[in-house]
Amino acid sequence: MDFLPEELENFILKNTEKEPSVLAELNHETWEKVLIPRMLSGHLQGRVLSMLSHMINPKNILEIGTYTGYSAICMAEGLQKGGKIHTIDINEELETMVNDYIEKSNLKNTIINHIGNAIDIIPTLTEPIDLVFIDADKTNYSNYYDLVFDKVSTGGYIIADNVLWSGKVTEEKEKLDPDTIALIDYSEKVNNDDRVQNVLFPIRDGLMIVRKK
Repeated sequence: MDFLPEELENFILKNTEKEPSVLAELNHETWEKVLIPRMLSGHLQGRVLSMLSHMINPKNILEIGTYTGYSAICMAEGLQKGGKIHTIDINEELETMVNDYIEKSNLKNTIINHIGNAIDIIPTLTEPIDLVFIDADKTNYSNYYDLVFDKVSTGGYIIADNVLWSGKVTEEKEKLDPDTIALIDYSEKVNNDDRVQNVLFPIRDGLMIVRKK
């Protein structure tokens, strides 16, 4: 599914900051070699994540769902000096590719790549977190939110990807698959949480942006 008409997307990308060359290379290699390349954040969303990271200027970032490392590298652009990103993915098959691009981006001492189940790894992280990016298995979005919430600094942010799920979230709930139901439940959970301010942005496949009050 195309998220926008091709002509409109081309106009948007033409008038958006270019992705750095290492990210353009990673973008190309992901589409050429990796299963389901649509999962990649890509040029527009990557620049959005970079912009948000610059605005937040986090000391510590947690990413749940590394994929090929594109979004982690984007968010690293806005880190404070000496800041860190912990990124978690259960797919060990992509570990070498991710580490190669972390190295190419000169971020070996900045991005800490964890392989394993995020449900188990998140509780072991002790630093206060300023920015969380959730982009992993959809049925656990609400669980991830609950696990990270107390670790997020006051004024910190939680961003969740794919909350529009190609428009499926607007269909009749009785006919929906578990992933879509989980994403609807996640959006409703966030929207009913009086501890946060939230906006659902229709960027690409939907970004739910949450600020902890």
